Amino acid sequence: MFQFRFQRRAVFNDTVRFLSKQHSLPAAYYRGGTSRAVIFNQAHLPPRAEWDDIFRGVIGSPDSYGRQLDGLGGGISSLSKVCVVGKSTHPDADVDYTFASLGIKSTDVDYSSNCGNMISAIGPFALAQNLVSAQTPDSATVRIHNTNTGKIITATFPVVDGEAATSGDFAIDGVAGTAARIQLDFVNPSGSVTGKMLPTGNIKDEFDGVQATCIDVANPCVFVQSTSLGVRGDLTPDEITAHPNLLQRLDSIRRQAGVKMGIAKTSDAVPGSIPKICIVSSPESAGADAPVDLLVRAISVGQPHKAVPITVALAVSSAARVAGSTAEDVANKDKVNGAGLTIGHASGSLLVGAQFDKDQLTAATVFRTARRLFDGTIYWKS
Repeated sequence: MFQFRFQRRAVFNDTVRFLSKQHSLPAAYYRGGTSRAVIFNQAHLPPRAEWDDIFRGVIGSPDSYGRQLDGLGGGISSLSKVCVVGKSTHPDADVDYTFASLGIKSTDVDYSSNCGNMISAIGPFALAQNLVSAQTPDSATVRIHNTNTGKIITATFPVVDGEAATSGDFAIDGVAGTAARIQLDFVNPSGSVTGKMLPTGNIKDEFDGVQATCIDVANPCVFVQSTSLGVRGDLTPDEITAHPNLLQRLDSIRRQAGVKMGIAKTSDAVPGSIPKICIVSSPESAGADAPVDLLVRAISVGQPHKAVPITVALAVSSAARVAGSTAEDVANKDKVNGAGLTIGHASGSLLVGAQFDKDQLTAATVFRTARRLFDGTIYWKS
């Protein structure tokens, strides 16, 4: 008995110098479209130089097991995200929105891209934080300045008793049930990072013997055809992951495209989040059942998406308008819906309503849903 007590005391004395209490901040957790993220009011955060460590702590990265169990991440790229919302620094916006994508097994905190799905939660969060006010008792419109790209997105959503409505009859593929509809209008989304819709100056480029179209709309993207890769266009995310070399081939193409697009000087320096790379194919070649104009399988931060990211949807809607592009080659010429391009993805379909001026996308509209899951105090450890 005496020896047992002695051992316990010795262990305690050896570890006490490593002990510390947790850190905490006010925060909220939202689902936006087919993503989820922790959202901070920028007024509650310390200077930006301290953000990275906080974000890694609250999300649970890096996690060698890939599950982020010690944080609020979910082990996949669409759930490993943080948003920061604050007072606007742009004359045409009501709030600033900064997006951070976090590596799951790595320490990466990437601010180089935008998340279109999480934009649907920014307006409701800003209203809940009293950063904006509803224009009428029934609706609110919030002009959002995405600091990652410098672009403006307008969110319009219904309001009930001063809060963003949640219940409704609108459904989006990839999310169970229905909710209140949120309209997102992207203003002049071309050239989000590179300043050009076609940053390489070419409609098609070739990387590793595969033809690709590089487009910068909402986020830089690279589109390659399934036939060029020798795979089906309707592969599931699990099938893409299980393929012996598909993800490696796609990442090699993506990194080379990132250099040619001017995003980085070397392939090793290309960020994990941009450019995004997508497999495109005709609905007929893949035997798609649903009426869609083309199929897209998107890869982000090395993982296949279970739905199409909104920024990718905007990029492919532009690529499908560029004659001779890899997307235009496989898209149906007679659209299934006159309101825009209907994109088939791994969880269903998405309609992108778009306005063009001489093949330049000047505005695009998509509809999403969002919901506050909780708010309060979030904790993380050093």
